[in-house]
Amino acid sequence: MRKKHKNIILENIALVSAGSKGVAVGRTAEGKTVLVSGAVPGDTVHARVKKSKSKYFEAEVTEIIEPSPFRVEPRCIHFGVCGGCKWQHLAYEKQLEFKQDEVYNHMKRIAGIEDFETMPILGSPEPYFYRNKMEFSFSNARWLTQYEISSEENFGNRDALGFHIPGMWSKILDLKECWLQEDPSNAIRLAIKSFAVANGLEFFDVKEQKGFLRTVMLRQNSRQEWMVLFQLYREEKENQQLLFDFLLNEFPAIKTLMFAINSKPNDSLYDQEVQIYYGDGYLMEEMEGLQFKIGPKSFFQTNYKQALNLYQKTLEFADLQGHEVVYDLYTGTGTIAQYVARKAKQVIGIESVQEAITAAKEHAELNGLTNCTFYCGDMKEVFNDEFIASHPHPDVLITDPPRDGMHQKVVEQILKIAPEKIVYVSCNSATQARDLALMKHAYRLVKILPVDMFPQTHHVENIALLVKI
Repeated sequence: MRKKHKNIILENIALVSAGSKGVAVGRTAEGKTVLVSGAVPGDTVHARVKKSKSKYFEAEVTEIIEPSPFRVEPRCIHFGVCGGCKWQHLAYEKQLEFKQDEVYNHMKRIAGIEDFETMPILGSPEPYFYRNKMEFSFSNARWLTQYEISSEENFGNRDALGFHIPGMWSKILDLKECWLQEDPSNAIRLAIKSFAVANGLEFFDVKEQKGFLRTVMLRQNSRQEWMVLFQLYREEKENQQLLFDFLLNEFPAIKTLMFAINSKPNDSLYDQEVQIYYGDGYLMEEMEGLQFKIGPKSFFQTNYKQALNLYQKTLEFADLQGHEVVYDLYTGTGTIAQYVARKAKQVIGIESVQEAITAAKEHAELNGLTNCTFYCGDMKEVFNDEFIASHPHPDVLITDPPRDGMHQKVVEQILKIAPEKIVYVSCNSATQARDLALMKHAYRLVKILPVDMFPQTHHVENIALLVKI
């Protein structure tokens, strides 16, 4: 270790494994753990310490001394800047391997469970162009690279349409390409920017909170029909019509176009009134004969093909025979609930977001499912003794909570009602393992199945099957 310009530089660190949030892990000569961002397992690097903790260093790569055999050339020209695909330089088969190891280690280390089956991770059918929804932000202050800054060139037009720079919300990377959503996503985004610049449409100023164009969301279904939704800071009817008509004329795949006037300090859509300019205001999606209406605020898995695999495996883990009562906690728009309903006697779903429950009820009616019932409310408040007493006892409980996992009160209620089987779907295996630790005295973890919903990132879903002891 040596100091350089008051920064601690760790030299010749061999990185041997992957850690949480996509970092690579190694050790100093003294045996202290080093978590290195910007590297992949197998690299040997010099790294600058960003934070020094008692048990580990957090560091960033300054130089790759020996590249990993698992390294691949990133496809995207923005790799390393936008922060969206932090594992794009890691071979996909190795991404899957490290994700599987992470889930397995969480079960062992956090949950303290030793004896369970680990099924091979389910890789995504498409490692690129797998997202059906993307959101981009406008800015009149494009992010400048260090090279541009040092050139001292005068950059007149700084308008940008793209992603926020990680850790710098007011800075927007102007995207030339993105490998996450298939064409014509890139073409639509680039056309919007080009038209807006050519016609003098004002891009949003985050610091001053002023401007016209704020955000745009592009959404597609599996039939290649597209939804476009703009958030505008203020209304400019003539400019709106110019831009919207241009897009509809250029891209006939756009089946609905909407906008919201949002003058709040933040660009959250959920409390905004969405106005329809063209089309029905929604797209229809089909999943093994089930129909779902996807609106501008609807939650629907962004990786459609892998979502179908996830639901199939969830149903497989539940192993329903047709006579079971199923509870579906954190049901969202009821997608999993309705997918399993055709194999169950009755499904009861609970969710905290009213718009999601309204959609779930509408979808159940649309699909002719009379054995689904949905309730809205805070899970830890609704899922109480009174609720249990007034509903049939569950044979199987499916839970798919947000990243924070289940509230302790919810876990306690599950233990109290003691269904024979629990299928726990999670987007964060660390909090999932924490919850399993609270239940392991009453339930045996039979098996887990990691599912890769987000290739090129460190994120991974996991399905766990528990049976009552």
